[in-house]
Amino acid sequence: MKLVDMSVKSYLDVLASDAPAPGGGSVSALSAAQGAALVAMVCNLTIPKEKYSEHRDLCIRVKDDILSIYDELVIGIDKDTEAFNKVSAAFKLPKETDEQKAARSKAIQEATITATEVPYETMELCMEGLAVTERIVGKSNPNASSDLGVAALNLLAGLKGAYLNVKINLPSIKDESKAARFAGAEAMVTRAEKTAEKIYKDVLAAL
Repeated sequence: MKLVDMSVKSYLDVLASDAPAPGGGSVSALSAAQGAALVAMVCNLTIPKEKYSEHRDLCIRVKDDILSIYDELVIGIDKDTEAFNKVSAAFKLPKETDEQKAARSKAIQEATITATEVPYETMELCMEGLAVTERIVGKSNPNASSDLGVAALNLLAGLKGAYLNVKINLPSIKDESKAARFAGAEAMVTRAEKTAEKIYKDVLAAL
């Protein structure tokens, strides 16, 4: 069964067990997906209300954008665990002969690169999500404004959590040209922190 098809309690029970996956990567994607879902909720609480009609068109566009991000983040919950499992499987390959050792090493490298790409993609989605969230701060139903602050916190948590998963895998990638693809991860964290902090402060000031 996919993680996203589990009940919340079942998922948390698996997470709390001694199984190595799901782990931080899946949790990061889930956290970010919750943030994106909250933004969609705020849009849904704004769009039909006549008193907020001046924000309707913007919220419709934001809803479309955030739901696209949400869909990808939901996929990422299972995608991260699948990537981890591939790394684990690669390490279990036989290594008795030189040919087996070479095949095992190649498989480990390929799986590790995938296991780095997945959380990096989560980071990119979180960054997009924060930018989308910022667009409706102060331009949506004020009764749900606090939810935008919570959304920003969840998106930031997802991004920073995913960064840890990128960071831990990088030293294991031997191909420098492939490792270079993830060079912007640290700068992304800095940008995300600034955006999330601005959203949070603006929301807080309006309460």
